[in-house]
Amino acid sequence: MVNPERQSGYQLVSEKDVEDESATSHVRKNASRRVLYAQCTQVNAVCVIVGFFTLFLGYRSWIASGSSIRTSCDSSNSGYGCQPEISHYWGQYSPYFSIPSEIPSGVPEGCEITFVQVLARHGARDPTAAKTVEYKAVIERIKSRVENFSPEYEFLKDYVYSLGADQLSVFGQQELVNLGTSFYQRYHALAQAVTPFMRASGQDRVVQSAKNFSQGFHQARIADKTPSAIDKYPYQIIVISEEDGSNNTLHHEICTNFENGHNVDVGWEAQKQWVELFVPPIRARLNFNMPGAELTASETIHFMDLCPFETVANPDGKISQFCFLFSKEEWHQFDYYQSLGKFYGFGNGNPLGPTQGVGFTNELIARLMKKSVIDHTSVNHTLDDSEDTFPLDRIFYADFSHDNDLTAILSALGLYNTTAPLSNTSMQTTAETNGYSASWTVPFASRAYFEKLKCNFNAADRGMMYKEELVRVLVNDRVLPLQSCGADTLGRCALSEFVNSLSFARSGGAWDQCLD
Repeated sequence: MVNPERQSGYQLVSEKDVEDESATSHVRKNASRRVLYAQCTQVNAVCVIVGFFTLFLGYRSWIASGSSIRTSCDSSNSGYGCQPEISHYWGQYSPYFSIPSEIPSGVPEGCEITFVQVLARHGARDPTAAKTVEYKAVIERIKSRVENFSPEYEFLKDYVYSLGADQLSVFGQQELVNLGTSFYQRYHALAQAVTPFMRASGQDRVVQSAKNFSQGFHQARIADKTPSAIDKYPYQIIVISEEDGSNNTLHHEICTNFENGHNVDVGWEAQKQWVELFVPPIRARLNFNMPGAELTASETIHFMDLCPFETVANPDGKISQFCFLFSKEEWHQFDYYQSLGKFYGFGNGNPLGPTQGVGFTNELIARLMKKSVIDHTSVNHTLDDSEDTFPLDRIFYADFSHDNDLTAILSALGLYNTTAPLSNTSMQTTAETNGYSASWTVPFASRAYFEKLKCNFNAADRGMMYKEELVRVLVNDRVLPLQSCGADTLGRCALSEFVNSLSFARSGGAWDQCLD
């Protein structure tokens, strides 16, 4: 049931809230020095020698001063690329990376994109407030108890825990700047003339991510030589409250039996059995190499968590020393542990998980069809019934949320209906799960693109002719073949068939089970 007393909880982020500054300067100012070359009035051998000598001395001084050529592990086109054999297996703590697509992700011949909705997770962050306390306690206990570390663990003698809580890291901000840039470039034909209508769930890191996205988009447009739109930057962002009881399709909260009922432990129960299988040998090795640490199973996982969090705490995403304490196979096991938590906590493995994504799914239907939202779950009707805060005449939308909510939304849309229940006694690859894993679906700065395509009547795909617009979905650059709507060989469905296939969301999912 919609809560009318909390329907109007939102705020507007506009010019008063965002400074007009370059994306890179907002995120960081790289240290740099210029070597001054000797200026010669005459070109001769002596001058050349003096010039090179001056350059050499300047370079040595530059290096000695601690400056360096900074290279980031992240890029706007393909995401995080350092040590992919381990960094792409950190579950929801992986930085975004581009997923290989079996179906070409470019615009098919004879088609044009007429509508885009991007749904993105916030960028890389510090641990949550509760977790950062736990991590710090583990490190402090290790340092107080362990006197002799094995060689590869000796860095812990001087390691000081300095991670914060909940906020975006500098690296995480840059991830969303990169997303704004790549979004503009990918949808250039639309982006040069249209600015996305943006919403963000109300937590600080989500709102900041929306701002960073807008900076990247703005900078790409400024750099473009052919924009036709008047760029009214800073762009407006609708911020939807996350206060208790607030209706918010970008943040689960008001389904009482999901938040507090017996379903709340489904994810952990699924993980628990897997922990009993993969953690013991890791735990034993850590305790052997750090005599006196006496880490528990949960603390062993906390210790592994420090690898991704320390990595994204570095402005350039430099791989943390913690990461090399574990093998490639162990990181794959860790990734599977996180996948179990998402699948059974918020996805198809939880009886009420997909229902948490029904509200957004019905908003997406409304935008695709340009019709009013029909929903009795988590939609904030005070916002969605107003053209000012939920317009239906746009072709560009950008919403920002959290990993758990994205998991529920992707499930409500039926995008992973072919994924069988994950085993919690044996590890399955993405080939075996039909492309499902936490790192493939909801890494930091993950993004899902929902596209409408208009194809020429004569543009045939192996005999199929199109008389209406088509819908295509990409998750982290991977085209997902749509389910239950008669998708063609490029994974696309006719708009009407796609909407008809969303009967779970259109009927409210299992919302009747949310309240006693």
